[in-house]
Amino acid sequence: MNSPRFARRTLLKLGAAGLAAVSVPRLAAAKASATPARFAPRPGAWRTFELVTRIEISEPELATRVWLPLPSLDTDWQQSLESGWRGNAAQARVTADARYGARMLAADFVPGTPLPVIELTSRVRTRDRATDWSSPGAPPADPGVLEFWKQPTELIPTDGIVRETALEITRGARGDRERVQRIYDWIVVNTHREPTVRGCGTGDIKAMLETGNLGGKCGDINALFVGLCRAVDVPARDVYGIRLAPSAFGYKQLGSDSERLTGAQHCRAEVHLRGHGWVAMDPADVGKVMRAESAEWIKDPDHPLVVPVRRGLFGGWEGNWLAYNTAHDIALPGSSGERLGFLMYPQAENPQGRYDPLDPDRFHYTISAREIA
Repeated sequence: MNSPRFARRTLLKLGAAGLAAVSVPRLAAAKASATPARFAPRPGAWRTFELVTRIEISEPELATRVWLPLPSLDTDWQQSLESGWRGNAAQARVTADARYGARMLAADFVPGTPLPVIELTSRVRTRDRATDWSSPGAPPADPGVLEFWKQPTELIPTDGIVRETALEITRGARGDRERVQRIYDWIVVNTHREPTVRGCGTGDIKAMLETGNLGGKCGDINALFVGLCRAVDVPARDVYGIRLAPSAFGYKQLGSDSERLTGAQHCRAEVHLRGHGWVAMDPADVGKVMRAESAEWIKDPDHPLVVPVRRGLFGGWEGNWLAYNTAHDIALPGSSGERLGFLMYPQAENPQGRYDPLDPDRFHYTISAREIA
């Protein structure tokens, strides 16, 4: 892949009331005097992981239902294998979201169950991804499928300020790949990881653009990337999953301690490009490296620690992560609560309402993984 160029930051007024000024840079190669770190995922051998999620219900006197996301994708970079459960739920079944096919284990506990617990074990095979830009050979995709991945969702609109911003960023771009590169570069420079955001964020991209607050986490930043791509007619989708193991390239922020994965959820993205099919993207992880990989917040995208990741995550990612699903606006089967923007965390509810999956004092769960030789 050719190295993108980084021009001076130019503030552009988008010409509509309430729109924040944004910059649309072209990123440059690393400074000649610097020696970049190594980050170069390449498709190769498959790795097999076993993921264990354990839920303990804190209010056994109430009827409780839980939903646990299951790996739902089978691709050339992930194979979702078997899953099984054990515990004292009255019943458990595998169900799926009707629109996106996001699979989940739904389990019910009757009131008075002593020490309610359920443990879900899933196995997957994963491997690295990287796009060979010099060899476009992917067959044409179903036009109906591509149209589906251009549609707006509740939190990812494609009109108004989202479309106006996307058009400004991609003005003069020739072809979808250049449009995507422009949007990716804009995301890297204009957004930032905000550690105070709970969980992975909410993904409300309209609010981000209207307020000019472009700080967030992966569920915000990659959702913004997806929305901007869709707004200029490029099929794109979020991919919701969890980190499984440390990075093979030494980046602490791009991996996880496999024994303690609670909080390791991570959302990535894909775009569909003619001749290449679905292509991996993750501008949010570039921002994570800039904000948290070193003791100081790196604000220069040409920094030698950032450049290899910035290049590698445009078209690739490391296989130390599994994908659950690509679903939005999920109505949990049998739930009386509101739809979820995405399903990446365990969920539970009782007659008093839904548990907050980010409240460990009330909703107790652990997630761990091990690699199987």
